[in-house]
Amino acid sequence: MSFLTALAALVLAFLQAVAAPGPHSSNGPIVALDSGRIEGVRLAPDLSVFRGIPYAAPPVGELRWRAPEAVKPWEGVRSAKEFGAACPQGPLIAYLSGETLPATSEDCLTLNVWTPSDAAGAKLPVLVWIHGGGFVGGWAHQRLYDGATFAARGLVFVSLQYRLGPLGYLALPELAAEAELGAPANHGLLDQVAALRWVQRNIAAFGGDPGRVTVMGESAGATSVLALCIAPAAKGLFHAAIAQSAWYTETNFVTLAEARESARELSALLLPDEKTRSLAALRALPADALWQKLGDRFQPSLALDGCSLWARPEEVFAAGKQNDVPLLAGTTADEGTAFLPLFPYRTVDAFQAGLEREFGADTDDVLALYPVADDGDVPSQLAHLVTDRWFVRGTRSLLRGMSRSWQYVFTRANPALPSLGAHHAVELPYVFAKLDTNAGPADHELSQRMLARWGQFAKTGDPNGAGLPSWPAFEREHERYLVFGERDSLGEHLRRETCDLLDRLRSARLEAQER
Repeated sequence: MSFLTALAALVLAFLQAVAAPGPHSSNGPIVALDSGRIEGVRLAPDLSVFRGIPYAAPPVGELRWRAPEAVKPWEGVRSAKEFGAACPQGPLIAYLSGETLPATSEDCLTLNVWTPSDAAGAKLPVLVWIHGGGFVGGWAHQRLYDGATFAARGLVFVSLQYRLGPLGYLALPELAAEAELGAPANHGLLDQVAALRWVQRNIAAFGGDPGRVTVMGESAGATSVLALCIAPAAKGLFHAAIAQSAWYTETNFVTLAEARESARELSALLLPDEKTRSLAALRALPADALWQKLGDRFQPSLALDGCSLWARPEEVFAAGKQNDVPLLAGTTADEGTAFLPLFPYRTVDAFQAGLEREFGADTDDVLALYPVADDGDVPSQLAHLVTDRWFVRGTRSLLRGMSRSWQYVFTRANPALPSLGAHHAVELPYVFAKLDTNAGPADHELSQRMLARWGQFAKTGDPNGAGLPSWPAFEREHERYLVFGERDSLGEHLRRETCDLLDRLRSARLEAQER
């Protein structure tokens, strides 16, 4: 079972009550872009949406596995009333979320803009949403990701599509021969950079301020935010960042050599006959054939290709070369409960044996922090380990790397799945104000508190403001964080002992690999 499989199993629990787009007039608002004019939809007298706007040329044919190229301008007025196609992917997220998988196409580089109507010239803050899905699934207009909530609060909200799976993160060695200045491997990340450049050129036409752009993502979307914070090409394209449950493990930032070796093995699965295997033949394969043939054997990672990314996040932070913007970042209290099906450990012996394979001589140190007295302790301790190892440790690294940052922990258990606690992605319906029928008054109040913080941060680069309780900035001496639960509270040094150990073990492993 993949990361995506475990993640998708949660989606159904909190996407049942999300409303479809509302009615709209036949004559929508028209906006002039640098590529031509578009006509959107007026959802209400004070709210408009523009859907399926191309921000880059279709990455098809010879453009598959190349950096995104400019959109070809069009004549007349192009309709922006329908969402664009999702990137080709399996049906799992759609099936488990109760949604119909939208039309998919390799021609998927589009974005959507929600804005207060007639806002041109208003210079409103801009939120750019990057969806999650393990880098292999999801799309920008899932029902939960409705930007109307933020537009109603005086922001311009953008959601973008980017290449997923082998279309976005397959570092084929053959690509090196096509590039004079190196071959970027992270095409999905380059798509996000291209979308941010589009925002800089065009968002003023929707009333947005290109000087107040906040990138925002969850899970793999937050990993994308982390990558944008260290990507040289993204410098100056955004001015604040929100990272919700950034998925940052030992294996999702890899060397170019590792990425190319993996791609070489995968290309052999796609085209077993070595005599006919070529870049042209791989480009000729139908897009759906890529994920259908590879399935879970494709495990996405961000390659340190020397072009889009040059080093691991901690190395970039240590060198002071990150895109140092205000950061709001956090995790849920029980991230790991969603991923227990990925692990075969059900007994103390199995758990200890698994740790020995992972940590070797350091196993006793790990067990001291995640003790298991009997088999009943295994699920909770394994969930704690996954929470810390995949999410909390990396989030602390990101927070420590930025000059101005604020940390949060979301502790409200999912009313529909209380046994999983505050699991991975549970905060999303609160952030988008799309709570389901299991939500009570306390949930709606919590949602409004989070919306106020996120909106204030997008407007000012600081989640504090009039009428809001003080949220101290994150700093190394105390590492304070805000708890989003039934009421706001403060804590210090979240999971410090475990994060210190995981940092030490991670550093030792990387040093051993480089020797």
